[in-house]
Amino acid sequence: MHLTTTPVRPRLGERVTATLTRDPRTAPHATRNDAVLAAVLAALAAVLAAFTDTLRHPDALGWTLLIAAHVPLVWRRRRPLLVLAAVVVLVIPYHALDNNHGAPVPASLVALYTVTVTQRPARSILVGAAGLALSVTVMFTFGDHKQVPDLVRTYGWVLAVLFIGIDVRYYRQYVASLVERAERAERTREEEARRRVAEERLRIARDLHDLLAHTITLIGVQTSVAAHVLAADPERLDRETIAKALNDIADTCRTARGELRTTLEVLREQGAAAGEARGPLPGLDGVPDLVEAARLAGARVLETVRVGEAPPPAVGAAAYRIVQEALTNAVRHAGAEPVVRVEVYEEQGALRLAVTDDGAGDTGAGSSSDGGGFGLVGMRERARSVGGTLDAGPRAGGGFEVTAVLPLRGALEGAG
Repeated sequence: MHLTTTPVRPRLGERVTATLTRDPRTAPHATRNDAVLAAVLAALAAVLAAFTDTLRHPDALGWTLLIAAHVPLVWRRRRPLLVLAAVVVLVIPYHALDNNHGAPVPASLVALYTVTVTQRPARSILVGAAGLALSVTVMFTFGDHKQVPDLVRTYGWVLAVLFIGIDVRYYRQYVASLVERAERAERTREEEARRRVAEERLRIARDLHDLLAHTITLIGVQTSVAAHVLAADPERLDRETIAKALNDIADTCRTARGELRTTLEVLREQGAAAGEARGPLPGLDGVPDLVEAARLAGARVLETVRVGEAPPPAVGAAAYRIVQEALTNAVRHAGAEPVVRVEVYEEQGALRLAVTDDGAGDTGAGSSSDGGGFGLVGMRERARSVGGTLDAGPRAGGGFEVTAVLPLRGALEGAG
């Protein structure tokens, strides 16, 4: 079944508004419409010449000049100044022959209006003043002085058309500026939406990296413990140790599955905003769980957390992920049973944290996963995302150290 939609024609008021606000030089079918307008004005001029001021009926030359004065109007939008000049050149001898003076007035006003709406106001005023001076000169040279009141009345209309055209030009420029600002605002909104999408993708990538690296590392360590127990003395299995290692693996998988579900909800959610779909952010209250998981993996972790009020969610989440990545890399790279110190405290309006290890291995807490990975890069990106800084590198006495300073107020207010 095919549905056909009938295009809705704009209403009369909308078409009139569009005509008034549109630049006449960009209007569709301009030449055709101007040809029709020239024909209508020529017919009007013929009626005025034939039925008004019967004492001044045009002769053959007068009719020729009158009709010829309307022909240039066909190209009035392309060359408005040339068209006005051509009309004036044809109208001057028409008036000089003392023909009906009112007949060519509509064509002259249309040509002048076209100049005023397409040219700069100063040029339009100059053209109008020159035309007025020329007409007055012709009238006093060839015409009857009794026609001066009619000339003054006619040029009252000329001045009115002049200023109306200038006003319409300013109005069109104003509407064009509004349209341009609206288009610019729309482009800005689209760019902002793309930026938010890119940031959300980067956030998801960081979360997945931290989560999977942490989980896989713990599972690998716990699996190694179970394998060692099985291989050390097959005749006397330490069932309790094996069961504990397997239970730790199961707990780690359950925790990772929950975090993974929360992280991926933003991709599955279709109707809600990204911020509504991501669920609660991890915070400093999850640091003890990270420490306990590292201890189960064989690390000796010394934990110190001195924080008064809970930090903003973004700062807490950044601190949690930095500690998670640092502990993961310490367990992976710092050797067997490393000593790791975790310090989190508030000082001078900033949340400060440090993760250090004794560095039995070649690389330490801050190393990127698998060498050349994204661990250290991800930690620095998380610190920068809340306006903070992060330093990581080998310690003088051996080992590796990760330190971060995350502002709690100023930088977040600026970001907001």
